[in-house]
Amino acid sequence: MLDFNVILERTKETAKKAGEFIRQESESFNVDKVEHKGFNDLVSYVDKQAEKIIVDNLSQILPEAGFITEEGTAESNGEAYSWIIDPLDGTTNFVHGIPVYAVSIALIHKNELQIGVVYEINRDECFYAQKGGGAFCNGKPIKVSKAPTLEDSLVATGFPYYDFGLMERYLALLANMMKKTHGVRRLGSAAMDLCYVACGRVEGYFEYNLNSYDVAGGAIIVSEAGGKVTDFDGGSNHVFGRNIIASNGNIHEEMLEEIKIFKKS
Repeated sequence: MLDFNVILERTKETAKKAGEFIRQESESFNVDKVEHKGFNDLVSYVDKQAEKIIVDNLSQILPEAGFITEEGTAESNGEAYSWIIDPLDGTTNFVHGIPVYAVSIALIHKNELQIGVVYEINRDECFYAQKGGGAFCNGKPIKVSKAPTLEDSLVATGFPYYDFGLMERYLALLANMMKKTHGVRRLGSAAMDLCYVACGRVEGYFEYNLNSYDVAGGAIIVSEAGGKVTDFDGGSNHVFGRNIIASNGNIHEEMLEEIKIFKKS
């Protein structure tokens, strides 16, 4: 019988250990050390080493689990449990010295998230949740905002950075969101966007063309904070479906209506 309380605590320790390595490297990081996985898809030795730290530590916590990782350090082979890892969510921010980036770790069991940990390195904020156990930041319970409507809300999104095929549709959606909300923010880290929904700093978040490691850790934190998370169709395929809407719940249907404009354009 797995003790998820112990697993969660050790996962938090792992995220902070990787985060400390990233923090130390940020002090002397040279942009010349950046590699390009693809157009505007950056990676460095920092991402790779942080992922190795995480995989090595998580392998000791739950040896039977597989891995879904951004940098390919380890992989899942159909195991019942899998860790989903983004060792440095917000790499572009890190490379340019913009202090919004995080370590994101999730544990999934047969497509159901069990644990999520997102460690925001520069603010030293550790967001975490366990299925059925609520959501927390640095030991304090967090809840989504109570804002009742979209017009009372601040929302976050991410901009396309390599696949621009849906750019016109996205810009039309963005224009509508600007007109119907307090504003739109782009932090540059999906994991942090989700955590900011969870703790009530923003009311909603939407983005497309994402990977599971971008959203898995933050998604369960939103849900356990009382929010709602779906894909663009209102369904439950937000971890692997490559698009996501997260909200305080109150504005979710309004957000889905706006997304329909994006899908029909």
